[in-house]
Amino acid sequence: MNGLKSTSRRAFLKSAGTAGAMAAFTGHAAAQSSIMEILQSPERGNWDDQFDAAGQRVSRVTNTRLPVLSQETAFHVEGAIERYRQIVASGGWPRVNANKALKVGVQDNAVRELRRRLVVSGDLPRNAGDSATFDTFLDGALKRYQARHGMTADGVVGNYTLAALNVSAPVRLGQLETNLVRLRSMSGFLGDRYVMVNIPAAQIEAVENGRVEQRHKAIVGKTDRQTPILSSRIHEVILNPYWTAPKSIIRKDIIPLMREDPTYLTRNKIRLFDQQGNEVPPEMVDWSTEEAVDLRFRQDPGKINAMSSTKINFHNPHAVYMHDTPQQSLFGQFMRFESSGCVRVHNIQELTLWLLESSPGWDRARVEQVVASGVNTEVPLEVQIPVYFVYVSAWATDGGVVHFRDDIYKRDGVEELQLTSTTL
Repeated sequence: MNGLKSTSRRAFLKSAGTAGAMAAFTGHAAAQSSIMEILQSPERGNWDDQFDAAGQRVSRVTNTRLPVLSQETAFHVEGAIERYRQIVASGGWPRVNANKALKVGVQDNAVRELRRRLVVSGDLPRNAGDSATFDTFLDGALKRYQARHGMTADGVVGNYTLAALNVSAPVRLGQLETNLVRLRSMSGFLGDRYVMVNIPAAQIEAVENGRVEQRHKAIVGKTDRQTPILSSRIHEVILNPYWTAPKSIIRKDIIPLMREDPTYLTRNKIRLFDQQGNEVPPEMVDWSTEEAVDLRFRQDPGKINAMSSTKINFHNPHAVYMHDTPQQSLFGQFMRFESSGCVRVHNIQELTLWLLESSPGWDRARVEQVVASGVNTEVPLEVQIPVYFVYVSAWATDGGVVHFRDDIYKRDGVEELQLTSTTL
C-alpha cells in the first residue's frame, strides 16, 4: 500500500531517534488537494452533545490522568500496536471520498464510508448501522475521533479531519511503533513531581506521584524555529520579568520592523543597551545595517511584555524557557506552533502556584499581589522541579484510546503524517 508493504518495522523504529528525517513514503495527503478547496471546517466547534453516551465518549478521551511519559502509557501503546496490526492484516480501513463537508443532517454516500472508517478504528459501534444520513450518533463518534487527534471536536469533516481520516492504517501502525521507542526511553523514574512539554501535542503536563495534576495548552516553536528536545530542572520563577530579545529575533524580526516603523521600540517599551550597559537611543542606530545585533534589547515589565506576567527558568544550552504571553487568543487555535522556540503556557498562574508549593510564603494571594505591583521579582524554587521537552506524536491511554498528532517537525519519517503542511 503506497510502498509500505516493502517497509519493515525496523525502518519505522529507526526513524524514532532521527530528527528531521527525510520523508520515506509518498502518502495520501497530496491527493487531498482537489478536495481541500471544497471543504472548509468551522474554526470553533461545540463540544456538547444531546446524547449522554456520545458526550461521555469524548470526555473519556480528554479526561485521563495518566501521564504521557509512563510505563502504563507504553503498555497501552503495545496493546494498540497489536490491534493496529490486526487492522492492517484485515485490509485497513476504507478511504472517505467526500466532495463536500460532512456534518449532521447531510445525506451522501461518503457518510457510509465515514461510518465504516470509524467502525474499524473503534470510534463507532459496529451496530450503528450503514445509513447514508449523518445522524447524532455518527456526530458523537466523529467528535471522539477528533478529540483523540487533538482537533477541535466540532463534528464536521473538513479538510484537516478528512486528511487525518485518510492516513492509512499501516502508516498509523508505524507511527505507534516509532513512538513506542520514544516512550520506552522515557518511561523510567522522572521524579515525584515533574513538568512535561509534548511538542507535537502543544500540551504541558504537571505530574505528581504518577498522575497528571494539571494540563495546559502550550504554544511551541514554528517549523523554522523549533522547540528543542531537552531535560533540565526548573530552578526559578520570575514575576513581571524583563524580556531580552535573542539575536535571532533581533535579526529576523526587530530590525526589519524598525526599518518600517522607527517608533516600534519606543511603543513596545524596548530599550537598547551597549556592551558597557549604557542606554542607546534608537535614533542613534543605523537600522539599514545589522549593527543593532551587537546591542542588548530589553523590554520593561508590563502587560505588553513578550512574557507578560511570568517567566519559568531552567538551565539549557538552547536559551529557551516557559512563559506567559499577552496573546492569549492564540491558545484558542487548533494548531499552536507560533513561537520562536520558547514555550508559552496557558493559565500559567496555576502552573506557577504548583511549582511554588514547596516555597514558603508564595501562595495565590502573594503571587497575585506581586504581579499586580508590576515589580520585577525573582523567586527561586525551594525544591527544583525536573522538566522534559519531548516529541511524542502517538500514544495510548486507559480504555484503549489511541492518540495521534501531526508530525509537525517531520521527525516520524513519513510524509503522510505531515498534515499541517499539506492541508492547512
